[in-house]
Amino acid sequence: MHHFNYRDNELYCEDVPVKKIAEEVGTPFYLYSHATLKRHFMAFNEAFDGTRRLVCFSAKANTNLAILKLFESLGSGLDIVSGGELYRGLKAGFQPNRIVYSGVGKRIDEIDYALNTGILMFNVESLEELELINKRAGLLKLKAPIAIRVNPDVDPKTHPYISTGLKKNKFGIDIETAIEGYKVAKSLKNINVIGIDCHIGSQITEVQPFIDALKSIKVLINRLRDLKIEIKYLDIGGGLGITYNDESPPELNDYAGAIVKSLEGMPLQLILEPGRVIVGNAGILVTRVLYRKQGKDKEFIVVDAGMNDLARPSLYNAFHAIKPVVKSEDEPIKADVVGPICESGDFLAADRRISNVKKDDLLAVMSAGAYGFVMSSNYCSRLKLAEIMVRDDKFHVIRARQDYEDLIKGESIPPFL
Repeated sequence: MHHFNYRDNELYCEDVPVKKIAEEVGTPFYLYSHATLKRHFMAFNEAFDGTRRLVCFSAKANTNLAILKLFESLGSGLDIVSGGELYRGLKAGFQPNRIVYSGVGKRIDEIDYALNTGILMFNVESLEELELINKRAGLLKLKAPIAIRVNPDVDPKTHPYISTGLKKNKFGIDIETAIEGYKVAKSLKNINVIGIDCHIGSQITEVQPFIDALKSIKVLINRLRDLKIEIKYLDIGGGLGITYNDESPPELNDYAGAIVKSLEGMPLQLILEPGRVIVGNAGILVTRVLYRKQGKDKEFIVVDAGMNDLARPSLYNAFHAIKPVVKSEDEPIKADVVGPICESGDFLAADRRISNVKKDDLLAVMSAGAYGFVMSSNYCSRLKLAEIMVRDDKFHVIRARQDYEDLIKGESIPPFL
C-alpha cells in the first residue's frame, strides 16, 4: 500500500489533491508522501527484528534534507558515497558513528573529512585506497575503521548498469585478493579492521542472489578467523527492488528471513543499506502537458518535465507508470511522452498506452522517489524542480524551485572578455 490514490477520479497524495499543489507551486515538481516514507523504513527495519542490525539509508537514492531527517528521527544510519553526502547527513542530524562511507573513488579531502568526523567505517574498494586511508589516518593521528568490499561474482539478474557484484564490474575486489587485502590491513598501524562489505547490485527482485553472495562471504569470514582476523560488522548493502511495472520483488519478511537464516551461527552485527525500496514508491514526478503533436508514424505528448528531471527512462530505458492526475472517460491512446530537451533520447515513456490527455492536463510519473531528483541536471539551462512533502492534509516545500539567478551562481566572466 502507498498513499497515492484516486478519490472521485482525482489523484491525492495522502489527504491533499495533487492538482491543488500544482496550482500553488507550478510544474513540474517531485512529490513525496511522509506516511509512505515512514512506513517503508519501519517495515524494512522491523523485518529484521531479533537481529543485531543497523539500517543505513542509502543517501544516493534521495538526499533531500527533509527526507534524511525523517529517517534519522526513525533511528536510521546513513550509507554515503561522497563528501557531499556526508555533509548532508551531518546537517540532517545523523551521528557520525552511524555513517558508513562506500564508493569506489574517494578523494583525499573526502577521506580526511570522514576521518575527522569519526564515521563508523569506510567500505574500502581497492588495495590502493586502503594504503591511502592508512596514510591519511596516520597524518591525522587517527585510526581508520574499515571493511573491505568483496566482489562475490554473483549475478544479481538486474540491469547491467546497476549490477555491481560481477567480476567485470568496477566495484570491490575478488575473494582471493580480499584475503591478501585483509592481511595487509591487519599489518597497517593506522587501520582498524572491523567489517566486510558486499553489495551486488540494485533493483534486485529475487532473494537467491543475496543468499549466493552470503555463502561466499561466510567462507571468507571463516578463512579470516583462521588468520586471527575477527569481523564485527557484515555490511550486505542494499539492492532490493520495487515494483515499477510487472516486477514481483520478494516480501520484506521473506527477504529478511532468508538473510538471517543464511547467517545463523555468525556473531556479527548486520549493516543494511536500503535505498530504492524505501523511497522509490514514496515519490512521484508531476508534470503538465504542453502540447499534443501528431507525427507521421506516432503521436507525441510533450510535457514540461524531461530527461534532465528524470534520467532513468533515457539512461536505462526504465519503465515508470504514467497516470492522469484527473481521470478521463475517454479511450486511452498510444503515444510517446516526451520532454522539452533537445535530444531524441528525451522521453519519459515510449509507445505507451496512456490517458487521452490534452494541453494543460497533469500527469503523474509514478515510482520516482528514488534516483529522481538526485540524478537531475540543469541541461539546456533548465531549472531544477521543486520538491514537496505531504503529511496528512498539508504540503510543505522541502526544496524551492530554482530561478534563473541560480543558474549562474558561481560563474564569472574574466576581465579579458
